[in-house]
Amino acid sequence: MNTPDRSLPVPYQPGAHDRVAQALLDFVSRIPAAEVEPSADPLADARALGQRAARRAAVTAGSLALPPGPLGWMTVLPELIAIWRIQAQMVSDIAASFGKQASLGREQMLWCLFRHTAAQAFRDLVVRMGDRLLFRRVTYTVVERIAKQVGVKVGQRAVGAGVSRWLPVVGAVGVGAYAYYDTRQVAATAIALFAADAGFVDATDASEAATR
Repeated sequence: MNTPDRSLPVPYQPGAHDRVAQALLDFVSRIPAAEVEPSADPLADARALGQRAARRAAVTAGSLALPPGPLGWMTVLPELIAIWRIQAQMVSDIAASFGKQASLGREQMLWCLFRHTAAQAFRDLVVRMGDRLLFRRVTYTVVERIAKQVGVKVGQRAVGAGVSRWLPVVGAVGVGAYAYYDTRQVAATAIALFAADAGFVDATDASEAATR
C-alpha cells in the first residue's frame, strides 16, 4: 500500500481565486492619499518613486516568503495585499507628482496595478484612441467582473509563490525578484498614464468614443 508523499506542496485551493478577487475589490475601494506634492520634474521623480517602491516590495515579499511549508502558504494572500499596498501608494504618489492625484479613481488604480497582469480583463473599462486612453464610468458589477478575471491570473501566479515556500531561502529570493519586477511594471504603466494629458476623459459609450 502506497503512502502519500507528504513532502509535496499543499495544493492551491480553487476558492483562493475568489478570495483574491474579494481582497482586490476591498482594496481598490480605498485610494491612498498622496505623500508627495506636485513636482517640477514629475517624470524623474516618478521614476525615483517607482525604484524605491520596487525595492521595498522586493524586501517585503522576500521576508513574507521565508516561512517554510504549510505556514508559508498562509502568507500568500497577506503578501499580495502588502505588495498591493506598496504599489497603490506608489501609484497615488506618481499621480500627485504629475498633479493628477485628484483624478485618480478605482478605474485608474485597477488599470495601473493589473494591466500588465491581465490586459484582456480591461476591455470593458478602457478605450484607446491613438495615444489617448478613455476610462469608462463602470458599475460595481463590471469592476467585480474585472476583479474576478484578475483574481484568476493572480491566483495562478500565487501557485508558484506558494510552492516556493517549500524552498524558503531560494523561494524568498525568487519571490522578492518577482515583486521588484512587478512593481516596476506598475510604475511604468502609471507613468505612461499620468504623463498623458488626455488620460482621464470618461467615456460613457465606448463604441461611440472609439469612432470619433
